[in-house]
Amino acid sequence: MSPRRPETSDFQHHCSLDVIPPPASSSQPANVLILLHGLGDTKESFSNLGRQLNLPDTTCLSLQGPTPLPFDLGGFHWGDDILFDQTSGRMELDAGFTKAVKLIKKDVIEDVLFERCGYQPREIMIFGFGQGAMLAIATALCMSDELAGVVSIGGPRPASEASAKSTTPLLVLGGSSNTLITRSSVASLRDAFEFLDYQKWNKSGDGMPQSREEMLPIMRFFARRLRSRKGVPEGSVELG
Repeated sequence: MSPRRPETSDFQHHCSLDVIPPPASSSQPANVLILLHGLGDTKESFSNLGRQLNLPDTTCLSLQGPTPLPFDLGGFHWGDDILFDQTSGRMELDAGFTKAVKLIKKDVIEDVLFERCGYQPREIMIFGFGQGAMLAIATALCMSDELAGVVSIGGPRPASEASAKSTTPLLVLGGSSNTLITRSSVASLRDAFEFLDYQKWNKSGDGMPQSREEMLPIMRFFARRLRSRKGVPEGSVELG
């Protein structure tokens, strides 16, 4: 039996998310792309991303971090705690992901996508930015099955995650300077994943892709790993 598209009513009340259906011209949704925003953001920005991607035969789920930032800063985070760097005073991305991994792995993937909707692990991909990318990596390392893939933009491997090598393919992207995707962080990811593709952008920082050239490695990864009869729609790589 073909999998069915998930609906917001399938999820428990503590799962704050938007369901972005595939293009109207698509057939049965063959894939689910889970979108995880960065530190201090909300699900709305990645809901818009899901619509812009316009991937055939793919339902996007844009999830929101379970905990609001303190001090009325706005936005949400994925960490078990709030930690500050003692030198810079900035909030640490790696604040533990035990609760958030349970949210993604059990409450979203296992209880809904597997049990209710009939998807297989190979039909589920996770896309994350910053802290959301670290959560995507942590979730894949906790899964016993191979997923369709993980896309990490500016997200290194969480320090607490130690497990057997994952067979889930990983695409990691970062800037050429002022980046968290350093040589040592790439080496750590290679220790954790059997299949890793590292793309270094020619820019400072690990921000979201802003051009066709920066987006192209991601779209190629989608084309290789997502199951679709129609491929990537022409013109869908532009995000600006």
